[in-house]
Amino acid sequence: MAVGDVSGALVIVATPIGNLADISPRALEILASADVVYCEDTRHTRQIFSAKGLSTSGRLRALHEHNEASLCDAVVAAIREGRTIALVSDAGTPGVSDPGARVIAAVADAGLTVSTTPGPSAVIGALSVSGLPMERFCFEGFIPRKAGERSSLFRSWRSEKRTIVAYESPQRLATTLREMCDVLGDRPAVVVRELTKMHEEVLRGTVQSLAEHFDAHDARGEIVVVVGGDVSVQVRDDDDIRAALADELERGVSVRDAAASVASALDVPHRRTYELALSLRRGEPV
Repeated sequence: MAVGDVSGALVIVATPIGNLADISPRALEILASADVVYCEDTRHTRQIFSAKGLSTSGRLRALHEHNEASLCDAVVAAIREGRTIALVSDAGTPGVSDPGARVIAAVADAGLTVSTTPGPSAVIGALSVSGLPMERFCFEGFIPRKAGERSSLFRSWRSEKRTIVAYESPQRLATTLREMCDVLGDRPAVVVRELTKMHEEVLRGTVQSLAEHFDAHDARGEIVVVVGGDVSVQVRDDDDIRAALADELERGVSVRDAAASVASALDVPHRRTYELALSLRRGEPV
């Protein structure tokens, strides 16, 4: 996996989101052998080392949202020198709504090795227990604090057909669900709380019923919200299809590929889409 004569690497190490037993043997091997372990919070990571009988040996370094950008060059330089650098966040996979994405990009852009010990993820964990469709989904990170930004985000979800996964603060959960219902209507939804921990809870229902529940009950702990996608049938007129086809054709794709892509994306008949694509290519009025 080495690049050129460089034997160093950045290893992304997923750590438990609650239950310490979820850490993998390979993750422990990497943490035990890495030259440096960059942590979102060294105090938190030190607890994992202690619980698993690992020696820190002065190898823990802080890497968080306030210093990540300034550490990119140092991490790249260390890997060029042949060192193995482990990167962990407080819980789950670094870079997924946690620090790490900038460092990962810097190492990748330098042409150096980025590897991973995949493991716990609140996103996948919540989705897997939700009971909602999992074939296609989108992750939206933390829902914005400001009401205007939340409203804008929810409006963008109106035509989203994939299952939506997002993080939310327990203090804002009830308000967020009410606002979500106002914009999206009463879709199927699941609130996953304290996943893998002692007080794990999975509440299934609709956006409205969950809003009513959390109006009456305080939410506590780490929260993941899973919302069903838009299942309404949207009637598309020819102008919509032509506009989408024009964008595809301007990118230089073939008529056949443009028609297939637009028919799939807009959920419209392929034959009509192909006819419109041919007419656009010939410059004919339709």
